[in-house]
Amino acid sequence: MRVTFLGSGTSTGVPVVGCRCAICTSTNPRNTRLRQSVQIELNGKYFLIDTTPDLRLQLLQHPIPRLDFILYTHSHSDHLMGLDDIRPFNFRQREPIHAFANAATAKAIRRAFSYIWDQTQIGGGKPQLELHEVHAPFTHEGIDVTPIHVLHGEWTILGYRIGGFAYITDTNGIPPASMKLLEGVDVLALDGLRPAPKHPTHFTIPEAIACAREVGAKTTYLIHLTHDVDHDALEATLPDGVKLAYDGLVLEIE
Repeated sequence: MRVTFLGSGTSTGVPVVGCRCAICTSTNPRNTRLRQSVQIELNGKYFLIDTTPDLRLQLLQHPIPRLDFILYTHSHSDHLMGLDDIRPFNFRQREPIHAFANAATAKAIRRAFSYIWDQTQIGGGKPQLELHEVHAPFTHEGIDVTPIHVLHGEWTILGYRIGGFAYITDTNGIPPASMKLLEGVDVLALDGLRPAPKHPTHFTIPEAIACAREVGAKTTYLIHLTHDVDHDALEATLPDGVKLAYDGLVLEIE
């Protein structure tokens, strides 16, 4: 399995519009962060977790020959609003693309992109999407996917486990039943917004480190990073087995 981090940033991206802080003006490419997403290649299939507003640029930088399906974590703008940019795959593949989400996220997608299902609008101006509601493990295109329910403030959203890789963005709490689904994971991508202060809907980096220790993955990559994070300086302080993700990071996972 090949996992490519298309973006490693929080909802604003980094640099933040109008900000002149040391990170936003940094020349270190690992301090430049598009919105958080990954693409995965497995068994000849290509799929995304989330479609960020930066999706077009992300897929120009890291092209894939086709798009077989999408896994959605939740419906916040930074994880959803690039959906329209799947249309070139529809043009070439001449078929709808399957997408998977929990019931709340599926409802939000149908509301935000209602024109997709509007029978009065014909033509290539809208994505072709087959949207499926999921809450339990499922198999699609021969790939086993385990949704993992996590807390994002007052919301319950989805992380995902595919084989030895687990991806949990936008969380400030993982229930015990979900922790059991992470047992034996090799590589974990985990929300670690910023060093401080505490946030009502995201893990801070100290909280993420504590969670990573509890999960016990061989390697944990912290994701969804703000402009409070200087990549090189902070990574040098992290414990063994915990690293910072960055845009363009590629992982080969057995």
